[in-house]
Amino acid sequence: MPSTATPLSSAPAPLRPTRFMRTPNLAEPDTDRLRASLRQYFLETSDRYESLFQCLANDEAYFVKPIALRHPLIFYFGHTATFFVNKLLLTRMIDQRLDQRLESIFAVGVDEMSWDDLDERNYDWPTVAEVQAYRNKVRQLVCDLIDHAPLQSPIDWQNPWWAIIMGIEHERIHLETSSVLIRQHALKYVRPAAGWEPQSDAGAAAPDNEPVRVPGGTVRVGKAYTDPQYGWDNEYGSHTAEIESFQASRYLVSNQEFLAFVEAGGYRNHRDWTEEGRQWLAFSQAEHPTFWVKKTQGWALRLMTGEIPMPWSWPVEVNYLEAKAFCNWKAAETGQPVRLPTEDEWYRLYDAAGLRDPDDQPCAANLHLDHGASSCPVDRHAHGDWFDVVGNVWQWTETPTYPFNGFDVHPIYDDFTTPTFDGRHNLMKGGSWIACGNEAVRASRYAFRRHFFQHAGFRYVISHAPAEAPAAYYETDKLMSEYAEFHYGDTYFDVPNFSQALARHAIAAMGERPRRRALDLGCASGRATFELARAFDQVTGVDFSARFINQGVQLIQTGQLRYTLADEGDLVSYKARSLADLDLQDTVSRVEFYQGDACNLKPQFSRYDLVLAANLIDRLYDPARFLDQIHERIVSGGLLVIASPYTWLEEHTPRQAWIGGFKKDAENYTTLDGLRDHLGAHFRLVSGPTDVPFVIRETRRKFQHTLSEMTIWERR
Repeated sequence: MPSTATPLSSAPAPLRPTRFMRTPNLAEPDTDRLRASLRQYFLETSDRYESLFQCLANDEAYFVKPIALRHPLIFYFGHTATFFVNKLLLTRMIDQRLDQRLESIFAVGVDEMSWDDLDERNYDWPTVAEVQAYRNKVRQLVCDLIDHAPLQSPIDWQNPWWAIIMGIEHERIHLETSSVLIRQHALKYVRPAAGWEPQSDAGAAAPDNEPVRVPGGTVRVGKAYTDPQYGWDNEYGSHTAEIESFQASRYLVSNQEFLAFVEAGGYRNHRDWTEEGRQWLAFSQAEHPTFWVKKTQGWALRLMTGEIPMPWSWPVEVNYLEAKAFCNWKAAETGQPVRLPTEDEWYRLYDAAGLRDPDDQPCAANLHLDHGASSCPVDRHAHGDWFDVVGNVWQWTETPTYPFNGFDVHPIYDDFTTPTFDGRHNLMKGGSWIACGNEAVRASRYAFRRHFFQHAGFRYVISHAPAEAPAAYYETDKLMSEYAEFHYGDTYFDVPNFSQALARHAIAAMGERPRRRALDLGCASGRATFELARAFDQVTGVDFSARFINQGVQLIQTGQLRYTLADEGDLVSYKARSLADLDLQDTVSRVEFYQGDACNLKPQFSRYDLVLAANLIDRLYDPARFLDQIHERIVSGGLLVIASPYTWLEEHTPRQAWIGGFKKDAENYTTLDGLRDHLGAHFRLVSGPTDVPFVIRETRRKFQHTLSEMTIWERR
């Protein structure tokens, strides 16, 4: 970034923040100061998040879905607290749950993904008071850790304290997403609340928009893993691009400017819409932006807790599909190459405007909740020759999200970004009036599905340069690619495919038993799930990692999986597999995937005729709990198939939780002994132990050959 860059506030920084606290310096060498900073950051975030829910008019508002594709707000009230517990468990900063039931209900927060469970029949929601009491317990837990846990500076993403910062930044994300849901709620469910008053400046008429030249230049983005500021996985790595000069609209597109598109029949004339946009129009029956309200006396605008006469000078808030249609319409009207900016062009605009991340002073932008709980006129905050380069509303880009060179996932949150590498999630830049913490910095990269609503609008650019999307995504993560090959790839040394072999053993063992429902627990990439569906009416694949599940989901959605394999050094080979290649294309309608914890399953995962647990028990944090409870998931006479190489490692399972592989009463006590002891009360062993071999390819010339011991148990 140029050394001449000016901050969003140019006044000298005070000793203490005067506004909602900014994302802290994690390299502060004084650990007492660092503890104090993190405590304040946590408490301010928790307080502000809870205050947002005061905008709900009554308890009923927590349990009625604002929109069909999201959970009710009670989920989000509890989810951010559960997130802390789950991540602290993974880093071993804590060793036990606070509330197993609530932490099962509130665990998975990914919205609109194929494995996300949005069937409300599967939820017995707790009361608001119960969730508040749970949040209080989590608050005390985190404060105690911040005050007393061993701390060494700097806190980087290898440090267990990263889980605490992650939890705070995660709650700040949901501060914004929950505010959007409140805005989409019926008016009878919302009310004004202190600290959440909208801005009163409706402005006069919107200014005429005009393009302003942005000089060409080099864009360099990507965080180093030693950066002293928190970041999400997609910010790390490196990316460089040369950007041609282009023109960018001086202002965000205002409600007034967008009205011309509406009045020209933009929502009725499908000429300017993409095919995806036409499908959304047919589904939504939209005739104008979703937050516009047509009254007999004119237009109004829906804010979080009420409606106001249309502020025409405020930025319009639309999804990507609407923004794209407007640009196509304007291009046709003007004869100029009008489109949305790319992510790289937004970075170039940011640098040309001379901006840098906000400091502790009030922002010279409608950002970080510094100016009120709503948008404001598009001509209020100047940034160089433009306005609202950051803040007011998020700005849609033409760029589907993708990984930078050197991208890696964080081991305790492997599904933050990877599920969005599908070409259907476009990046938004700049932040909105409520974007805070990590959301408010230049490096942040947030992406949503193109039909999704946020406090988001757009500015347009005029450029003859094509808005090229990144190349089709191939899975390049080494572990994920190895699993893709292990499940769906070639066989090596004449060893049969392990997942297929286990499924065949399980199906044969069923004999004349009913084959209605099967559960593939620890399904990883999902091959056995599909194989079991050859014989069962319905098969559910469950795994702790959404990264693995995403491979199975991708096969369901596209029929194909692409990945790279390490050959030698930097050399790789590119592979693709389809369900048709494996004669599994007819199983899709009988397969479903969910993210879940085998030691803390939701109640609906029950009544199975078969449960397969392949290479699972020696990767669980509490295998005894799993074995002692799994009978509750299987019908009488049903089968449990367990296969494992019994590779006990403390990185996966604490030593005291191993169920075998040690001396007991001075004698060898094997894992099979442990299985007998834990399963004996509810199962009888009907087959095995049997060795089932498998081979994992690491490189072209390096393979792992392993024997997994399979046992088959019948539920009494």
